[in-house]
Amino acid sequence: MSVRPYTLVTDSAALGDCLETLRGQPLIGLDTETTGLDPFTSRVRLVQFSTPGDVFVIDCFAFDALEDSRLVDLLELPRPIKILHNAKFDARMLERHAGARLRGVFDTYLASQLVEAGVHGQTHSLRAVAERHLGVTIDKRQQLSDWSGILSADQVEYAAADVRVLLPLRAKLVEKIRELGLINVAKIEFDCAPVVARMENAGIYIDRVRWEALCEVTERAHAILRDRLMEDFSGAVQQMALFGKAEINLDSPTQVQDALHRLGIPVEGTRATELQHFAKHEIVARLLEYRTVAKQLTSYGRAMLDHIHPVTGRIHPQFIQIGATSGRFACMDPSVQQIPNAPEYRDAVRAPEGRTLVVADYSQIELRILADWSQDTALMKAFQSGEDLHRVTASQMFNVPLADVTKSQRSAAKSLNFGLMYGMGAQGLAMRIESSVAEAERLVHKYFSAYRGVEQWLREAGEQAVRDRESRTRSGRLVRYEFDDEDRAQTAGIARLGKNVPIQGTSADITKVAMIELDAALSGTDAQIVNTIHDELVVECDESIADATRDAVERTMTWAGQQFIRSIPVVVETSVSVAWNK
Repeated sequence: MSVRPYTLVTDSAALGDCLETLRGQPLIGLDTETTGLDPFTSRVRLVQFSTPGDVFVIDCFAFDALEDSRLVDLLELPRPIKILHNAKFDARMLERHAGARLRGVFDTYLASQLVEAGVHGQTHSLRAVAERHLGVTIDKRQQLSDWSGILSADQVEYAAADVRVLLPLRAKLVEKIRELGLINVAKIEFDCAPVVARMENAGIYIDRVRWEALCEVTERAHAILRDRLMEDFSGAVQQMALFGKAEINLDSPTQVQDALHRLGIPVEGTRATELQHFAKHEIVARLLEYRTVAKQLTSYGRAMLDHIHPVTGRIHPQFIQIGATSGRFACMDPSVQQIPNAPEYRDAVRAPEGRTLVVADYSQIELRILADWSQDTALMKAFQSGEDLHRVTASQMFNVPLADVTKSQRSAAKSLNFGLMYGMGAQGLAMRIESSVAEAERLVHKYFSAYRGVEQWLREAGEQAVRDRESRTRSGRLVRYEFDDEDRAQTAGIARLGKNVPIQGTSADITKVAMIELDAALSGTDAQIVNTIHDELVVECDESIADATRDAVERTMTWAGQQFIRSIPVVVETSVSVAWNK
């Protein structure tokens, strides 16, 4: 690729000429260079644009470019289409420093993830994607240079090179997207990126006092459990500490397994699934409880408070938009998605004074997707009746009237309803409901006798995944599988994925469409999406508009679900609370 010159824009008049050229284009490249990665403590130094014939590098330190309404207007227009790599980062910066709600996005980072469709070993940095699709090597040596001082010619050329590559890169990726039938899912992902950026900028409020009090309680419980376990193990180890307590490392699988064997408990390993078989022993039950508490301390202890931003007083997690091949979000720094769904934790995640949270999630969305896809008459009828699905299933499995279904029967039915989508077999069910394998096999047989359409769809989906080495969600999202078809264990694993990935991925599609539409519906109000976990959205708003916001959330999420599920109702459950409780 030949190097073309660039225009360095350092005043308002030159910006006007630049924007006039850009407005007449159907497609433009867009990139930023910043003094750091944090929108709240860093500044935007450069904004770069490219067209097929021009590159413009706007120096935001030379004049107040980010305060120019003409630039903001261009960023917010749906056309021209703006091509970015990892648009979420630039959108966060531009919203924070220019107040711009970026629209009309084509994200080459997300596009690369979509076309690679989960193939292992592929990275999606701009350098890697340009090399893979254009055969172009981008010099990234200036990436970590100081962008706050006097610009060097190398820095400006680096900035120009990054944005210059975006148009030809999009052209290559568009070819792949069309070839693979990914147009619909690409539009969802691209439209969602600015919404995720706004969600990250909004952040989540955690009550420091409540969280610290929770940590103190958890730390005390951890210490008590540790002392009790040391006493329990004291007779199983040779080396004794003072007062008869054992010297054993409770975090050492080898030492723990050896000590349990000495106590006559023949565990095959110390993973939770292996210990569960022996949970009738008090020491094993206590060990499992100790591990739960220890995990809470390491994952959701005082370290969570370190993420409270000094500028905003809120936590700003990083949401990974395609965090799994199915399209589900992941979350890190910190992973608020994995905060335990327990009142004591959720009560500390709340809205600040004068504000409230609208918490909404889809009711049994994956089962509704399964019913819609399988067109199983009995499952569809259960949803259309409005009755509790798990009670209906239990009534059929155990041959009892609906009103006589017990809590344990409903629990067993719930395990089947969800577990079979994930390829759970009789042995897994037996462990969940604490029954014999024979009884679990009887229940699985009974389940599929009641829902024959479900059995057929799951079987065909698993077979198709193995045969074609791929699955699709309803939006067309592609997931490829790599496995040795001579390996029966690998083949069985792919069959299980083939049953679940299309359902889980369609659920992710629905949630993302809901986020896009809800973000637009809430525009102009002070309500803002602040969190998402799979099929759940959390919106923060002023208390005075809580009811109107809840109506908008429920209406928009229902509409989004109906775009993918046509034959049965879509149900959204909402609540309004100062804390993250349902």
